Amino acid sequence: MKNTKKVVVGMSGGVDSSVAAYLLKEQGYDVIGVTMQIWQEEERTVEEENGGCCGLSAVDDARRVAAALDIPYYVMNFKKEFKENVIDYFIDEYLHGRTPNPCIACNRYVKWESLLKRSMDIGADYIATGHYARIDKLPNGRYTLKRSATLAKDQTYALYNLTQDQLARTLMPVGEYSKDEVREMAEKINLRVANKPDSQDICFVPDGDYAGFIEKTLDTELPTGNFVTLDGKILGRHKGITHYTVGQRKGLGLALGYPAFVIEIRPETNEVVIGTNEDSMSNYVRANKLNFMSIPDLTEPMRVFAKIRYNHKGAWCTIEKTGEDEILCTFKEQQRAITPGQAVVFYDGEYVLGGGTIIGDK
Repeated sequence: MKNTKKVVVGMSGGVDSSVAAYLLKEQGYDVIGVTMQIWQEEERTVEEENGGCCGLSAVDDARRVAAALDIPYYVMNFKKEFKENVIDYFIDEYLHGRTPNPCIACNRYVKWESLLKRSMDIGADYIATGHYARIDKLPNGRYTLKRSATLAKDQTYALYNLTQDQLARTLMPVGEYSKDEVREMAEKINLRVANKPDSQDICFVPDGDYAGFIEKTLDTELPTGNFVTLDGKILGRHKGITHYTVGQRKGLGLALGYPAFVIEIRPETNEVVIGTNEDSMSNYVRANKLNFMSIPDLTEPMRVFAKIRYNHKGAWCTIEKTGEDEILCTFKEQQRAITPGQAVVFYDGEYVLGGGTIIGDK
């Protein structure tokens, strides 16, 4: 029997979102494909080489997939929302000595908030994506993310900031499958994107030169400054604080006789603090801008499994509220490179408890 529910699938032109659309159609949903135009300014060749998720080639691929699946397809312009919520945020964070995570901002404010609103306006019941994650409604009535069936591709870290309303109106059908299974499905139904490479790096900085992107966007050359030790000794000159992130070791241009790491970035004095690997270790992470999923709020200390960056293997810690919108994470074992601006995400078993934005260590 046909499912009368209408779902808008965000189609990036990649294999994951293409298979998501296929699966939902197979389940009987009334499926509409949509590609979000957010930054298409780069040359087509650059985007194709980098497997960009939102470039001009993505529109071509998504349109062909929609035609093959026989579903309606539209391109929606979200450039304004993307600039305000992702690019402006990205630049501001680097200028303030923090290392942003633009994919998390894009997920919350563009791919969900903006797309969801526009989809509801055209009568959709849900939006769907090709993310490797699952959504469950718990006995306490709250919606939360559950890790994907294949941990190797789990993307819950980058989705921890979604709201209850967004989760309630979202479908993630590929979260039940491995990447190999998804590619096999695409090949079985003859989708030309079956073996398309995964998108890499940040879509609007395909060459990875974040500092160059910032200077080009601002049309200004940012000032150089001093590399200093923790006690203030000047070690040399840096190229500008946007070239560095906490924990960085390569590309410093310093010969100190020992492995040197970026320990801290001080925008107020335009200094980059250098130290040893030992200096970069800490048992503590402080975070704010909290978002809880599986619970309404944290009322007492809790032992959780936490990730402090996307590719972090995770570690056990105890979390406790230290303010209305601040949390302290105390790790059993020291963690390297606590990076302000990145996300810390808490897991209770397979479920996302919540997370926040790192502001530093203790």
